[in-house]
Order: sequence, then C-alpha cells, then structure tokens
Amino acid sequence: MAEFRMPSLGADMKEGLLVEWKVKPGDQVKRGDIISEVETQKGIIEIEVFTDGTIEQILVHPGEKVPVSTVLATIRAPGEEAKAPHEEGTEEPTFKYKLCSIAAHRKEGPEEQPPELAPATTAGKRFRVSPSARKLAAELAVNLSTVQGTGQGNAITRADIERAAEAQKTTVTVAPGKPEAGMRQAIATAMARSNREIPHYYLATHIDMGNTMRWLISENKKRSIKERILPVVPLIKATALALGKAPELNGFWIGDRLQLQQAVHVGFAISFRRGGLVAPAIHHANLKSLPELMESLHDLITRTRGGRLRSSELTDATITVSCLGDLGVETVYGVIYPPQVALVGFGKITEQPWAENGMLGIRPVQTTTLAADHRASDGHLGAKFLEAINQYLQKPEEL
Repeated sequence: MAEFRMPSLGADMKEGLLVEWKVKPGDQVKRGDIISEVETQKGIIEIEVFTDGTIEQILVHPGEKVPVSTVLATIRAPGEEAKAPHEEGTEEPTFKYKLCSIAAHRKEGPEEQPPELAPATTAGKRFRVSPSARKLAAELAVNLSTVQGTGQGNAITRADIERAAEAQKTTVTVAPGKPEAGMRQAIATAMARSNREIPHYYLATHIDMGNTMRWLISENKKRSIKERILPVVPLIKATALALGKAPELNGFWIGDRLQLQQAVHVGFAISFRRGGLVAPAIHHANLKSLPELMESLHDLITRTRGGRLRSSELTDATITVSCLGDLGVETVYGVIYPPQVALVGFGKITEQPWAENGMLGIRPVQTTTLAADHRASDGHLGAKFLEAINQYLQKPEEL
C-alpha cells in the first residue's frame, strides 16, 4: 500500500493547505496524474501522483492545513487486494508527521539494496533500512521516523537519509495573512543559505546575438503574433544543449557529493505581479524544438502568475536561467538555488562596438553570466559551458 503525502515544494515550505481532491476512493490513477490541489505561499499547486494504483483511502479533507509529508491518502498497487476495514479502536493514527526534502519527488533511481535489510523500530514503527543508511542517519542526526523510504519495498536508502538531512537545514515562518511578506522571507532564507553554504564562482562573457536576432526576425514573419518566438527561447535551448558539454552543472549537491541528473529540466525565473518570484522547471528542455519551448514557456508563465503550478515543476529544476534583459538590466549576477549547482543569467541585448577579423562594426551584444558551485565544477569547465552557449547561438537554425 503506497502513501500519498503532502509534498515539499521548496526549501521554504513547512506546511500546505489541501484545497481540493480530484479523485475519490476507488478511482484508478496513473503516475503523473493530478489528483489534488494544495495552496502554498507560491499559490495553488496541482499535485501529481508518482505511482500507479487505486485510491484506497483519503485521510485529509479539503480546508485542512497539514505539515509537509503528512499522509494525505493511501493508494493500492495494481493487483493488491483491498485492505480490510479496521475494527473499532484498532485504527492506526490518521496522520504521520514527517519532514521531507525539496528533492522528495525527484525522479531519481534509489540506490541498489542488499538482499536482506535489517528492520529498525522507532516509536513503535518498523522500517526496512540498509546498515549503511542506518549508520549515516546516526551521523547526520536524522530520526528514521521522519524519513520516507524510496527503495525496494519502501526501504530507507542512504539517498533518503541525505535528503532528510538536507531538508532539516532550512525552515521558514510565514507571516500570517501576508503572502508577499512570506514569499520574500522564504526567498531571503533560501538565498542566505545559498550564500552561506555554497562556494560560488562567477564567470561572464559577451555574445554576438546578430545571427540569432536575424533568424528570429525571419522566422517570426512566418508566424502569427500568438505563435512568435521570444528572444529568450533560443537562450533557454542553448543553455540546455550546452549542458551536454558540461554535465557537472546539471545536478544537485546533496550531503557531500554531486548527484548528476540525466534529464535536463531548466528552471526559469518568473516574477509574480504581487512581488516575489519562483523558478519552475521546463521539463526536458534540451529535447524540445524552439516552437515547443515557446509554447511550454508561455503556458508556464500563465499558470505561474495565475497560481496554478504543478508540484513537479517546483521540484525538478536541475539548473536555473534568469533573464532580466526586458527590464533593462545588462548584467545578471545570480545566486544559486540549492541544491542546484548552477545558474545562468542573461542581460539586455544592446548595440555595441564589435571588432572581428580586423574590422570594427556595431553588433547586438548580450552579457551572459554563470554562477556555479565550486564543489561541483571549476572555472575551466564553466568557461567551456559559456563558450558552448555562444556556439549554439551562432547557429540558431540548428537549435
């Protein structure tokens, strides 16, 4: 029997308000289905399920505010028999309060489990946990009762312990009735932690955007106003593709090691009209065409500002892009959002003198910056990454 829990949708989230269920007991669900809505300081988030099965029991009702990792519902696996009703007086407690991390729902494979896992008992509850995970929990002062296992048979792995320890580092108190203040405080908390714990290094380069802008003008003449591609779209695609030349920038630093990610989910910084910002993920940005990316970006911005994001969009970003050129900013110096290890900043495209092959001319130039975690990469790799972005932008027709 799987447990569907209140997800952690960021390092700033401590609890959530259940707004609505999209399912009822007996309904069949598939991985990726939206089955509930939760309200946080970032708006109303559509929550996806991460397992196939049948809704067995709903434990939290709309209008209830509960801590992160509270069990909201149970899901019966395909082929599993329905659970017999509890006799009166023997029913287990409705809620199990557990703290989970920002990475709790990332789709990363759990570590391989040994054939036999020793059981552990905490506060009357039994767990399946590997000896190495149990040892790590003791070293990091993580209570096993606060950890949701992701291994085979819900066994607790070392990765689960690391995520729980990471989540314990940051909590935030939201000012009642002041969502803007709460979001500002959450951002400040996350950025303070980033500056405190991440050894940033910064690189910057100037990119001739002439080829990209000419291609965009020509391409957009073939499209209706609604279908036109914005200049930021080639920047996102070039960033996603450039990670193939610098894979160490696409991942998470958790505990004391880099966890590389195969999928490229680009987080794009979007501001709220009432203040504050969020950087939801554009999934598999490296695999989308420019028109597909434009469609995804438009949809993401619309839903973000309407407060209708999905849980995976808040937890899956493997790198962040911040583009402030439309506000007149020429250079963006970013702060990495943990546990990511890199952020790319794009500034305003301006006409500047440009010397090439002994000739001086005027070109549309953009300053591109990289903020990266020195534990995961170094300046040499960062420079290769920025040059890869430049090379992709010189051939926009190939993006």
